[in-house]
Amino acid sequence: MTTIRVASYNTRDFLEDPYAAARVVRAIDPDVLCLQEVPRRLFSTRRVANFARDCGMSWSGRHRGSGGTTIFTSLRVDVVESRHQRLRVAFLQRTRGFALARVAAPGREPIAVASVHLSLDARERAAHARVILQAVNVGGEVVLAGDLNENESGQAWKAFAGVMRPVSPMTPTFPAARPRKVLDVIFASAGLQVEPHVELDLPEADLVAGSDHRPTWVDIRLGEPTDVQERADEASARASESVTDEMVQEAEAEAADSAAVSGADRAPAVLEPESAPGSGSAPGSGSAPGSGSGADRAARPD
Repeated sequence: MTTIRVASYNTRDFLEDPYAAARVVRAIDPDVLCLQEVPRRLFSTRRVANFARDCGMSWSGRHRGSGGTTIFTSLRVDVVESRHQRLRVAFLQRTRGFALARVAAPGREPIAVASVHLSLDARERAAHARVILQAVNVGGEVVLAGDLNENESGQAWKAFAGVMRPVSPMTPTFPAARPRKVLDVIFASAGLQVEPHVELDLPEADLVAGSDHRPTWVDIRLGEPTDVQERADEASARASESVTDEMVQEAEAEAADSAAVSGADRAPAVLEPESAPGSGSAPGSGSAPGSGSGADRAARPD
């Protein structure tokens, strides 16, 4: 795999139809899914885990302090690190936070991915953007995705765009029924290359029923394989080239011989009749049918 698909989706606390939202996710088929507004109250873990299952994706299983953000991944990528961080908000305001994960495709260096959901208050958005940028500055490439609650004229958007660039299409995502605002966006650091956007035939009914936001996604081309992966690939290629047809035939013949011998070993033993009383053999000295020795039982598959 040379690209990964990163998607962002605000699911409105599953207040709409989570099954429709899950069908939308399956249609996008992302490798990394940045979520906002997933249930975050007591006993919400099971609901989020069920949603991950319905999406056909994996989840770390916890999002305490996330402010309703989290990240799902497909089996096509490995999760190197996953955590959530709370953001300070004004008294009685909705809790805010962000999710941060480091993910890697096989043989590629990990990249940092953040899922964010910014405040409705402009000053809080700007302050939170600064905290988030400090947190994602862990070295290496970065993807930041989420619901910014503002457009390109906002201070938080400008802060993100100052160190990264928006890479998702500037297609309105809110409200889902009649999108007019670009609130959901994906940024990527300069070292990541983006593939041309792929339009998907998503079911309109599910888009409207699943949430009050529409998702956005982008395909990101990964860097060259790591040195370790390159050496492993080269060694595998050399090994494959050194295998001849004669070697394969010899191995197959040996396997067939081993199977024949193994089958003979498993053949049922012929039991001798027990000696009649007084014949000189101790009563019960013959093996009971099917008993076998402990060593014999251990050598046989269950």
